[in-house]
Amino acid sequence: MSDTTSASPTKDETSGLHTLLQRTPPANLQAEQALLGAILTNNKAYEHVSDFLHAAHFADNVNGRIYEAVSRRIENGQLADPVTMRAEFEHSGILEAAGGPAYLAQLLNAMVGIVNAGDYGRVIHDCWIRRQLINIGSDVVNNAYGARTDLTGADQIAASEEALFTLATDKGQEGGFVTFGQALADSLNTAEQAFHRTGDIVGLTSGLRDFDKKTGGLHPSDLLILAGRPAMGKTALATKIAFSAAQALLREAEENDTAPRGSVAIFSLEMSSEQLATRILSEQAEVSGERIRRGDIGQKDFDKFVHVSRMLQRLPLHIDDTPAISLSALRTRCRRLARTKGLSLVVVDYLQLMRPAVGTRPDSRVLEISMITQGLKAIAKELSVPVIALSQLSRQVESRDDKRPMLSDLRESGSIEQDADAVMFVYREEYYLQQRQPKESSFSSPDKHQIAIEEWQRKMALVHNRAELILEKQRHGPTGTIPLYFEGEFTRFGDLDTFHE
Repeated sequence: MSDTTSASPTKDETSGLHTLLQRTPPANLQAEQALLGAILTNNKAYEHVSDFLHAAHFADNVNGRIYEAVSRRIENGQLADPVTMRAEFEHSGILEAAGGPAYLAQLLNAMVGIVNAGDYGRVIHDCWIRRQLINIGSDVVNNAYGARTDLTGADQIAASEEALFTLATDKGQEGGFVTFGQALADSLNTAEQAFHRTGDIVGLTSGLRDFDKKTGGLHPSDLLILAGRPAMGKTALATKIAFSAAQALLREAEENDTAPRGSVAIFSLEMSSEQLATRILSEQAEVSGERIRRGDIGQKDFDKFVHVSRMLQRLPLHIDDTPAISLSALRTRCRRLARTKGLSLVVVDYLQLMRPAVGTRPDSRVLEISMITQGLKAIAKELSVPVIALSQLSRQVESRDDKRPMLSDLRESGSIEQDADAVMFVYREEYYLQQRQPKESSFSSPDKHQIAIEEWQRKMALVHNRAELILEKQRHGPTGTIPLYFEGEFTRFGDLDTFHE
């Protein structure tokens, strides 16, 4: 039986690849020469292209080196013309490959006019983009044929999408300085938004009143770590925040009669999208998730589901339940969503289940987590969105009498604490106290057991339906403990009303 999945290219495929390789890569040497001639004749021509054109964009290496040398001199406030540049060109040997000093005269003759310098630059840049597309396409073909055996097909797709997105967004331009005046203007704009917005919320709302008061909401470029032991309600709290943010985006869009300006992305590595949707449905319809799973619901409950689901369907909320997703794939999907739907918040549940970027092999788990947290912070900055990453806590919490978490309880805590703008712990005393219910066998008499039970019930009443959100680190504001309401039947968090207590 023949193997139809052989990686060897067929004769037709080989012929097609050979034809592609025989093609001349896109380039416009006349435009390169005309631009250089224009700049050497009048340095003001450089101003028309300096913000987007770099030496690496030139197809001819000699032209690229000339542009780099001329740019450096102009940026230093010096005159760059054939006379002032001649010594540098002769010393560096730039012109030797092009035929010597006579090439400068050729450049000056190629100049048409500085008015067209911007057009020349865009033609050069466009040819460079096309060459990059060819390189990306060649990498895709070569990797698909097995040049990178360490990459699966899915990894190759993610890497290709990332390369294309990078090319589409920055087009080869590097980040640079921002003037203090521009930074000051941005800061003033943020302050103005806070002044005009009610509730002291500058960023995206979390749906939690006291949290928003302490933090001002969820801010772009921030990485927030939400940690806790199992059964504390990390996923429920993160889902609450994501749902509230999506609601706010939808409400704003409806008020302005427009499409939502952004969306919320949840990467659920532990729960399936169906399980997460069921949890949200349970919370909003106020029907126990356990009853939903058992099918123990009546017509009234089902009608409530239908009504609630119609509202939920309009939410700009997207769930990706890919297990063990890599940082590269997560970044690519966030970029794609930002480009197509807009992106306002990213939630990752949870970071210990992620894999680092494709092609990286960290020596230790600590280094691996460090790469993941650094990558998530980079995504937050690049896309200018808040990123909430859930994290597990180490078991050492359980060995203490006071089980409230601390920063040192974070698994692989050093890098997580360092990279995060805020670190929060969710804690429910009721969970631990419930496990310490006095057993009759532990007491010498029924009376003593009854006394212990009554004391335990008194303590349970004090913490019933209560949770704490411990804001242990906040780079831009105060820390402290935020009391929350927790309804276990619907795994629902909310504001704790202490006014009427």
